Amino acid sequence: MGVKSKAAAAIVVLLLFLGSLWLQGGLDYHWDSCLKGYNQENKLHHLYNSSGVDGAEGPQVLEECPGQTFQVSLLLSHLLAAPAYTSDVLMQSYLSSWDELVKFMEALGPMVGLISKEIETKTSIIRQLAMMADKNPEAELGPDIHSLNSVSTEAGTENNLEASHHAGAYHSVRSMIWSEVNRGLVDFHHQTDSGCRTLLRLHRALLWLKLFLEKLSETPVAGRLRSPSELCREAYQSTLAKHHTWFVRRAAELAFIAMPERGFFFRLVCVQNQEDLSAVLNRVVRAIGEVYDRTQKALEDNGMLDLP
Repeated sequence: MGVKSKAAAAIVVLLLFLGSLWLQGGLDYHWDSCLKGYNQENKLHHLYNSSGVDGAEGPQVLEECPGQTFQVSLLLSHLLAAPAYTSDVLMQSYLSSWDELVKFMEALGPMVGLISKEIETKTSIIRQLAMMADKNPEAELGPDIHSLNSVSTEAGTENNLEASHHAGAYHSVRSMIWSEVNRGLVDFHHQTDSGCRTLLRLHRALLWLKLFLEKLSETPVAGRLRSPSELCREAYQSTLAKHHTWFVRRAAELAFIAMPERGFFFRLVCVQNQEDLSAVLNRVVRAIGEVYDRTQKALEDNGMLDLP
């Protein structure tokens, strides 16, 4: 076997290993084609800028991109639907957002697509826990769910009356945390497959993607636009890398080398240039930021930012 063949084999092994360790879980099923057929009917998603600033002609509308599996319009729709009450995140919309982000990663090619498979494993864990909780009445929350969405202020505690209705244990991020802690499912010293631990892994990955999209949306005043590969590697180094071993970090570097060029991202979200790409991605980044900040606060309030 020649030097090139050995190098290629080594890269494949590293990438497979990366896929299994990316979020510290198991890759339980084989990677399939990263470009799935798209057969949804053509429709418009009326999505509004989270900042509330629209053009003179009214709210902007994002159209679906014909022939694309990943739809930025759907991603933004799910992200905007996720925030609830004063400081909570609806779990169904959160997981739906991840479904679309997985398609985004799969579209970037098989090397990055391997990472998405591990994320799918994590979202499946939470969905399975939610299904089991629905079948178990003891896992349901009582009528005092409003206390889960209380906001502490200097003047005292302000409750969200909206949240006073009965809801399932996995209805939202805070309801899941409350339920799993009270049922003794969260271990602060040993690794478990609790929804809270799984959420923390997804939460860390969301910060990586947020930072990558934020960097991809930047338009330099002077100089060249940096390559997506460079931007993704930089985002990884300042986020997920701190939670990974040396070996996984080196394998991640190899995956990012194969990142598509910037023109690919224009086509992926149906825009013609960097200015239009920035406009779309800035809306997505703001929406991700709101979901991320709320999740961060919920985990921090319950001392869960370092679950093993």
